[in-house]
Amino acid sequence: MTETTQTRTTFSGDGSGTRSPEYRLAANALSGLREALFRDAFAHRPLPRPAADGPMVRRLPARLRPHVARVPYMVVSLAALLCFWGGSVASGTSDGVPALVSGLLCAIPVLVTLVRPVGAFWMSMAATPLVAVLGSSWGDWPWLPGTFLCHLTVMIIVAIRTRPRTAAWMWVLTAAYGFLVETLFGAGHFNTNSAPLLTICALALLAISLWHIRRDARQEVTAQRTVTAHERSRRTLLEERTTIARELHDVVAHHMSVVAIQAEAAPYRVENPPEELERAFATIRENAVAALTELRRVLGVVRAEDYEAPDAPQPTLADLDALLANVRDAGLTVDKAVTGAVRELPPGVELSAYRIVQEALSNTLRHAPGASARVEVSYVLGGLGLRVVNGPMPEPSLVKPSPGAGHGITGMRERVSMLNGEMTAGPADDGGYEVAVFLPVTVQTEGDA
Repeated sequence: MTETTQTRTTFSGDGSGTRSPEYRLAANALSGLREALFRDAFAHRPLPRPAADGPMVRRLPARLRPHVARVPYMVVSLAALLCFWGGSVASGTSDGVPALVSGLLCAIPVLVTLVRPVGAFWMSMAATPLVAVLGSSWGDWPWLPGTFLCHLTVMIIVAIRTRPRTAAWMWVLTAAYGFLVETLFGAGHFNTNSAPLLTICALALLAISLWHIRRDARQEVTAQRTVTAHERSRRTLLEERTTIARELHDVVAHHMSVVAIQAEAAPYRVENPPEELERAFATIRENAVAALTELRRVLGVVRAEDYEAPDAPQPTLADLDALLANVRDAGLTVDKAVTGAVRELPPGVELSAYRIVQEALSNTLRHAPGASARVEVSYVLGGLGLRVVNGPMPEPSLVKPSPGAGHGITGMRERVSMLNGEMTAGPADDGGYEVAVFLPVTVQTEGDA
């Protein structure tokens, strides 16, 4: 019973489920025709202003660029004048009012393309038989010279301003009109010129459609590249933050391990410690171990598949001389200058400062091979100042610069931002490159401790 009801439901209604593929194809074609040429045919669609920074505009002299916006209107106006001449003179229309009306019928649709492109096509179609009635030149049929120029110009402009589907339907309707008129009213006339018009229109509309397709493809590729660049930048930022999180995990985990060990050993260093003291140290050790466990879980979240825990502690500014020695072995001439009273800084600041100098020197090796560099470390009251500057690459140079992946500056900025510091990076006055960083360090007083 259920199957019978479902079958009846399928075949009752409009019967769309039983339509043949040919019927659906024809229905889709008519729907496309209605959408392209009938729906809102006379809607107001003014001609957009040309881009002021287009590739063709940039090649023009500066004094001519402000006038570029007038060029489309001037071209369409000249085309309208040509069509007016074709309708009033070349079509064989008699002098006086008929010639004026014929010229206006051929010129007005061209001008209307500036504001109502699809409506201009229908106006050109309507003007064709009217001009044929007013004209006396029966050598060309059904397109007199004025309507020939008018319809060709209108179709080209409309095709430029709309989509390839609209251009295809305009050509089909023009062919249908020419075939119908030549079949019904063409007997006794010497020349029928629908074929030349359709051939010229087909070539022009094909070229315009290919231009549309190429432009759309270029815009799509540009949009895709923009999205890809944004995603790449976002992925780079996340990778740098993950790297920083791993390194800081090692620093914090080391300190938490020290706290746990000292809390466990502290009661044994005091003879007959009070029970309250033992409980306090036991609580400290339990909290340190729990925090260390949670840190390991966090590291498991941000750890990459190929990540390996470092065998040595994370580097500090005390390891800067070894870094400079390695860089010198790689061929970079680098000097170091330290100002201020050298003191021990928080581990996160020490690690970030080391990584910033390391990345800045790596960028020098990558982007300015053969150049010299200078590292300045300044211990000031409110924090730590870093300055890494390299000179210009010597000319000529046998080693070409490497483009790199663009992660260096991003990673440095993330480290500086994490510590609420400040950073500037840009070309130096002598043609080299300079990275300047300030990392604030809170000075602890005895009361804070």
